Amino acid sequence: MSGGRNAGKGAATRALILQTALASFRDRGYDQTTMRGIAQSAGVSPGNAYYYFSSKEQLVQEFYALIQDGHRLRATEALQSRGFAERLRGVLHAGIDEMTPYHAFAGSFIRVAIAPTSTSSPFSPESAAARDAAIGLFREVLDGSDARPAGPLGRDLPELLWLAYLGITLYWVYDTSPGQARTRQLVDGSARMIARAVPLTRLPGLRGVADDLHTLVAGLRGRAS
Repeated sequence: MSGGRNAGKGAATRALILQTALASFRDRGYDQTTMRGIAQSAGVSPGNAYYYFSSKEQLVQEFYALIQDGHRLRATEALQSRGFAERLRGVLHAGIDEMTPYHAFAGSFIRVAIAPTSTSSPFSPESAAARDAAIGLFREVLDGSDARPAGPLGRDLPELLWLAYLGITLYWVYDTSPGQARTRQLVDGSARMIARAVPLTRLPGLRGVADDLHTLVAGLRGRAS
């Protein structure tokens, strides 16, 4: 019983520190937020805060995981459809819905994440779990749909969709339109165009495009095709 209570208390403390950090990121910005300040606001010792999170960067990683879990839950309804365009559009909108409460301070995260050596980069080894989960979600979009991309594109498309989602996210961060309405238009248009383009890769004259995309993705992964 004691072990269970301690585990529950530890999980609660960890969640408190994370929520306190997110509030500080929102109110003070990433650069002005410190681990000591987070600990003080959460009512725990700095040592306790460092016990659960070794750095602000690890807090950002936890935030990524939190966002990804929420995105997956919100995407459930969209994944009931068979149409590729509907599935893709719904999952992209679900991601924006999940991030919306954090729009005010998302820019500070982007400034940190774009640094080539940042552990908060979506391409860093430290971000592998969140990245793999996101790519896995887009694999679900494709696998349960009526889309049948040509050749190796079927394997690579989920990663390409994730890269497109990163681009949409970057646009959303800097979208100052009311309710980020322009981002919503971008999602609708992008999903429609991608859904129209995928079947074209099966045409004899365009199959080379699928092969070129496969070579490109393999190169971006840093391995030979």
